[in-house]
Amino acid sequence: MTTKQERDEYIIIVGCGRLGSHLARLLSKARKSVVVIDKNEYAFHRLSNDFSGFTLEADAIEIDSLLRAKIDKADVVVATTDDDNTNVMIAQIAKTIYHVPKVIARLFEPSRQQIYEQLDIETLCPTILSAEALRNNIIGEETEDLK
Repeated sequence: MTTKQERDEYIIIVGCGRLGSHLARLLSKARKSVVVIDKNEYAFHRLSNDFSGFTLEADAIEIDSLLRAKIDKADVVVATTDDDNTNVMIAQIAKTIYHVPKVIARLFEPSRQQIYEQLDIETLCPTILSAEALRNNIIGEETEDLK
């Protein structure tokens, strides 16, 4: 039986902003094979010196760019750009065309989460996570998720 740790070996991160670069560092430190895609070559300066993965300056919504990143071999694709539409498009391509086992899209606008869920796309919304963490810190208990 394959464990989750064995399965999640090849990871593509789209977007090398604060979130994407930090995630890339953490995954690289965990000895995962990581490729980071960003349209802006300067964004790769955010990667730490100990990042052992690869970078690809490209537009990830172009199929050729995803093929160069070997999306057909990916176990995980994470879309972390600062644009919800770009993230959902990349997530849909990864999930429906390349059948990537785990696809996660960063979501800025909480009101769009239901749409993503209807498309069966796993999301992570920093706004919702931050609001829940702040609420828990203020009132000291966990209650129903904010949506």
